[in-house]
Amino acid sequence: MDGMQRIETPAEVIAGKLNKQRQAYLAEGFVTAEVRKDRLRRALAALLDHKDDFIRLISEDFGNRSAETTLFADVVASAGALKDAIKHVDKWMKPSKRSLMFPLGLLGARAEVVPQPKGVIGLITPWNFPLTMVFVPLAQMLAAGNRVVIKPSEHTPRTSAFLAEVVAEHFDESEVTVVQGAVETSQAFSAQPWDHLMFTGAPVVGKLIMRAASENLTPVTLELGGKSPVVVGKSADLDAVVERVATIKHLNAGQICLAPDYLNIDAGRKDEFVKRYTKKVESMYPTMLANDQYTSIISARHRERLEGYIKDAEEKGADVRIINPGSEDFGGQNQANKLPSALILNPTDDMKVMQEEIFGPILPVRTYDRTKEVIDYVNGRPRPLALYYFGQDKAEEREVLTRTTSGGVTVNDVLWHGAHENLPFGGVGNSGMGHYHGYDGFLEFSHQKSVLRHPKLSIGNLLGIVPPYTDKLRKNVERQLK
Repeated sequence: MDGMQRIETPAEVIAGKLNKQRQAYLAEGFVTAEVRKDRLRRALAALLDHKDDFIRLISEDFGNRSAETTLFADVVASAGALKDAIKHVDKWMKPSKRSLMFPLGLLGARAEVVPQPKGVIGLITPWNFPLTMVFVPLAQMLAAGNRVVIKPSEHTPRTSAFLAEVVAEHFDESEVTVVQGAVETSQAFSAQPWDHLMFTGAPVVGKLIMRAASENLTPVTLELGGKSPVVVGKSADLDAVVERVATIKHLNAGQICLAPDYLNIDAGRKDEFVKRYTKKVESMYPTMLANDQYTSIISARHRERLEGYIKDAEEKGADVRIINPGSEDFGGQNQANKLPSALILNPTDDMKVMQEEIFGPILPVRTYDRTKEVIDYVNGRPRPLALYYFGQDKAEEREVLTRTTSGGVTVNDVLWHGAHENLPFGGVGNSGMGHYHGYDGFLEFSHQKSVLRHPKLSIGNLLGIVPPYTDKLRKNVERQLK
């Protein structure tokens, strides 16, 4: 919320925490499965033992967010990731055997790939899901045997401060610790020589994070969002489209990196979609301003940004439909920074709402005649974090999925591919790099170390590569090239 005093953590303090964790990591040696599971269980306890406090504080930070939203989208999602890691960490840790080129395998050479902790990981998290975006990647980081320093968002100051207290109760700071701060802290944080750095947020900030990390050649995982399109095929069930898009577009007031950002529908069904979508939103939220289930925009600045999108679209000729079933005065005593739902029909590319990720309950609706038009439109823009296709036409589905590139896809729904721990989650291009969740997250935060064990006999002599060279080497080379 606005008005909270911001604090910053000096670079030397962050560096001290990193160095303390690195020394502890090096002194520990091999991180056993039991140690990893103990840390995961403590993280789970930190979450569940204090869930009611987290629910209250998150709502205070937002201005209003329902307990149901936080339980479903933050607590359950976080607990699921931690439990999944506890269940599978023994299996994930096992080295994988690899075959060798002929004739080394026959001569007694053996090879395997051993997952090894990277060491100390820096984790910068956003405000929209202040628990999920901490505990889900933390689950895979701890399962991989790492130690972690977390920098939560300054936009949820109460939640971040309480997270720091809770983590300190359950972990020694040489294992997991939290630093608080805003822009200056993020800059100092990203400039540290982490063994890996993960950031979730906007692409413009992701570029700064990556630039700072490059000075130390720190590998990065970037989750950056973007404008995720919905493609409504002519064979789509319109009621299903309306229900599923409206549900997720208004979950957390649309402040979700995977929220549908704009919708494409054939021109002949646009009016019917608008009618049904409006009716569905009105049935879900008969009132909004006084409705505890309708989430606030995180701050006045973000609310004003969204209001600016609507005004800009109106000034440039869009047909803007505000959905405000209770006829409430959002411009009056709106201390909670709530924003009514809106449809922007016939948007043009010069409008801000079509240039920037929306992150709010506003849905632009574009029309098309042929599927190729939508594919070309999506391909002419930065690659999105997600793409959503609705329809029963398998040929059209295949065309849309194979001719576009996105971080992930859900067919006949939105967002849900990002909710499964056994599916890798991440962006591509402008929407990010790297991925996490489940085993893929374990791999992301591990170093895959190749280990080759040679037999006693000299492979060099056998192949003829020990000088002086003879016909043996020439014959071996010719054999390999056949």
